[in-house]
Amino acid sequence: QVQLVESGGGLVQAGGSLRLSCAASGRTFSVDAVGWFRQAPGKEREMVAAVTWSGSLTYYTDSVKGRFTISRDNAKNTVDLQMNSLKPEDTAVYYCAAGANIVVVRSKPPYWGQGTQVTVSS
Repeated sequence: QVQLVESGGGLVQAGGSLRLSCAASGRTFSVDAVGWFRQAPGKEREMVAAVTWSGSLTYYTDSVKGRFTISRDNAKNTVDLQMNSLKPEDTAVYYCAAGANIVVVRSKPPYWGQGTQVTVSS
């Protein structure tokens, strides 16, 4: 099993920044990719960004390109999401998830964190 714990959510004004962190523990050697997802009220969950532990692959959904940056620290087993130029439409519960590779993370990741709320006020 892999345990994931998110931190760093909160309330910020439009144009501001937040940094989310996902700490992984347990059988982390069994996963090679971590993604950040978000779900706003009444909307489907979407993958925002993903990265492999090797750092060789990254993915961003179009709406966050140029504003969000995903990074990983292999020594600490953490994956961070730096969010800049935040917009009210970025308001959602953000989750991190992990799987064997990015394809698995995009389709049906087996491991999920509990989520952290991000609220962007206008």
